[in-house]
Amino acid sequence: MRKLEIIGLMSGTSLDGVDLAHVEFELSDNQAHTFRLLHSETYQFYPEILEKLIDAPNYSVPAMCMLDKELGHFFADCVNNFIQKNNIQKKSIAAIASHGQTILHQPGNGFTLQIGCGSTISYETGISVVNDFRSRDIIAGGQGAPLVPIGDFGLFGGLAESFLNIGGFSNVSFKKNNAILAFDICPGNLPLNKLALSKDLKFDKNGEIAASGEINFFLLDLLNSLEYYALSGPKSLGTEWMEEYFYPLLKFDKEIENNLRTVVEHIAIQISQKLNENNLKSVFITGGGGKNNFLIERIAHYFNGEVVLPGTELIDFKEAIVFAYLGALYLEKIPNALASVTGAEKNTICGVLHIVG
Repeated sequence: MRKLEIIGLMSGTSLDGVDLAHVEFELSDNQAHTFRLLHSETYQFYPEILEKLIDAPNYSVPAMCMLDKELGHFFADCVNNFIQKNNIQKKSIAAIASHGQTILHQPGNGFTLQIGCGSTISYETGISVVNDFRSRDIIAGGQGAPLVPIGDFGLFGGLAESFLNIGGFSNVSFKKNNAILAFDICPGNLPLNKLALSKDLKFDKNGEIAASGEINFFLLDLLNSLEYYALSGPKSLGTEWMEEYFYPLLKFDKEIENNLRTVVEHIAIQISQKLNENNLKSVFITGGGGKNNFLIERIAHYFNGEVVLPGTELIDFKEAIVFAYLGALYLEKIPNALASVTGAEKNTICGVLHIVG
């Protein structure tokens, strides 16, 4: 039995903050891995950084390099504040496992880009950093996503038959013929937050605005007919797909309430169809979407099985915990990206290590 303490650092596509999780893992040779969440906290982006991240896909190479370093400084500040606030001993931390902020995700073109300079984080915190968890899998022919499923079954396996995370996108993992399968089902918080922003809100709390709208069935049919949904996995979504295929359809209803109502229904239908198609009897839901009461109600309406909602701590920090786990597996030289999930040629040990020196 080996113990490792890792700080997981997770920043998702919905840009709703940076989640930090200080986790202690016990790793055994028989893969009976356990964890304790010691401390956790979410840090909000500075407004000036948030504006840059929203516009980053349009940046020149020099501007992107500058933002990469700026975000690395911000992540390091978050970690240092987190450590000081919780009286964590730096020498006890084996590594920081940082997901980084996804700017581009184009596995079909052979690349993905998550910024937030690992060398900067390592230098300014005095702790080794593992980041860039997706690139090696893409080199091996995979999607570079999703990566969370290995944590779903390595850490939470007994809690449900399937695991759904509703972050910027909605992704699911489950077992079929003893193999773990996973993929992005459809959008999640990204379009909901974008629509809420039109009303000067960061998000639609509890789905209250959506619940006040009416379904535009013409728009709903258009969304449900998008070609991505007919593809078999492994498959993954990125913001580029949203800009090209999803957002242009929202012009067919000018009312924000109706758009929100229709998109919630669309998400609930797509998620439930995939769960029902695979005869899954229960689903464990985490991510920011787990707090959207109306969305959860609509998923429960269509899903034939049981919806399992954990406590707020796991809803908020599960992905940060899992990326800490990916970091622990990397340090132990254990594969942390599954070919059955990503479509790669083989399981790989993904990540890049920035040591303190």
